[in-house]
Amino acid sequence: MKLYYHPISTTSRPVMLFAAESRIPLELQVVDLFTGEHVKPPYAQINPNKLIPTLDDDGFILTENSAILKYLADKIDSPAYPKDLKQRARVNERMDWTSTQLCSDLVYALVYPQIFDSHKRRSDEAQTATLERGRERANVWLKVLDEHVLGPKNNYLCGDAITIADYHAASYVHLAEVIGSDLAAYPNVKRWLGRMKSLKSWPQVFEVIDGFAASLKGKPMVAV
Repeated sequence: MKLYYHPISTTSRPVMLFAAESRIPLELQVVDLFTGEHVKPPYAQINPNKLIPTLDDDGFILTENSAILKYLADKIDSPAYPKDLKQRARVNERMDWTSTQLCSDLVYALVYPQIFDSHKRRSDEAQTATLERGRERANVWLKVLDEHVLGPKNNYLCGDAITIADYHAASYVHLAEVIGSDLAAYPNVKRWLGRMKSLKSWPQVFEVIDGFAASLKGKPMVAV
């Protein structure tokens, strides 16, 4: 199986982390986002969305990191994607929530406009408005994650056992630290993220983004 990815990609890291922790052999193919390789042939013909990651399993092409995580977990019969109907539905719910709620506001409305020039708004007024709303909404979702999804008792997003929902969400939540948040306002989230960071493969998978974050230190940021 081949995974088209880039280490700076927030959407690539959940797949990379799960594959590394599960010892799934993947042929890793970097798609250079900074030169626009993802929007040109031949990659654009493989994934017409012109986004990463993309999985190629002997000609079976799969996009969207949540779908890739589910596919890989099923392929190796991983307990991280339980077979029980209700347990699996809970995992699916958490992953959908991360994509449609948390990611939309924390990542695309708050973090990316500050760290990637391609996401900055065209005027200072538009940038400020975007960041204000992004911060407001991101705080709403982080509070939900802290108080209702995790709470003081759950070690992971679906209870006491790690699931692919945790691999999925950790990459997005980690971006709060990239813009300078220590997550002190969300102690259960901070505790959970610390548990994810203790995974053996975390340092290698997150090396590039952590290095990039270090280069941003001292730069004024709107944080949560």
